[in-house]
Amino acid sequence: MRYLRPAATAAASLVLLLATDGAGVSAEATAPVAAAVPRIRATVLTDRAGPPALRTRDLYTGAAFDACTAPPLDTLRLWRDSSPYGAVGIYTSGSQRGCAQPRLTADWVRQARGMGWHFLPVHVGLQAPCSELQGKPRRIDPARAAQQGRDEAAEAVRGLMAVGLGSGSPVFLDIESYPMRDPACGQAVVDFTLGWTQGLHAVGYRSGFYSSLDSGIADLAAAARAGSSPLPDTLWYARWDDHADTVGGGALTPELWADRQRVHQYRGNVEETYGGATLTVDRNQVDAPLAS
Repeated sequence: MRYLRPAATAAASLVLLLATDGAGVSAEATAPVAAAVPRIRATVLTDRAGPPALRTRDLYTGAAFDACTAPPLDTLRLWRDSSPYGAVGIYTSGSQRGCAQPRLTADWVRQARGMGWHFLPVHVGLQAPCSELQGKPRRIDPARAAQQGRDEAAEAVRGLMAVGLGSGSPVFLDIESYPMRDPACGQAVVDFTLGWTQGLHAVGYRSGFYSSLDSGIADLAAAARAGSSPLPDTLWYARWDDHADTVGGGALTPELWADRQRVHQYRGNVEETYGGATLTVDRNQVDAPLAS
């Protein structure tokens, strides 16, 4: 406590007296406390179908990689024989995919499946309203977020069917990292994702969601705690900490998406070579159902 001279002490006592109700209780202390407004409020959409039945053959635990463009089949064959990877992320749809996909066809998927690969299909569409990404300018409209999510789900299903991935398959909505300054932005992402999940469940597909652990995943975790539904079946969280695990962290606490429902992207933009074939990839650890 700072030392006060006598005159200053008297003045301070007068200020204290004027700030009380005469019984020595501060008026501020007796004022009602405003309830904290949550960042994410509960949104509940109808989900009559729910997620499709889980197929044991689709459960996968192990290493996965994703590359911007689907790799050549010869590279996949070499990597299947000599790399630690058993699953590959593929960008099957979305108006804001970062790379062309000249090889990604139903025949490519058929041959890769024959080698034993599992798949993490990814859809890159509308981004958070507050996103600062210059290369992905199309944004979610908060006033229409749930309907836009359903529309994107329909587009994603068309992309899955085009490459031969049928009902029961998951597809991951890619929402890139966004600033956490505006709660309305996070709410729009949540409502969009609920609509996405509703749309996929209605036609027999599983819902996945990919984002940074510190933005999209944090807002989905808050939505789960608030009671929102339907939530994605699997979370794919990005935290580049070099830990090949699915333990979560931050807002993704142990009780959330705990039943083999997680993928962790733990390192990005790494050049790797196996069997003489080199790719630039992101590294992932999976404990979840994938497409097979």
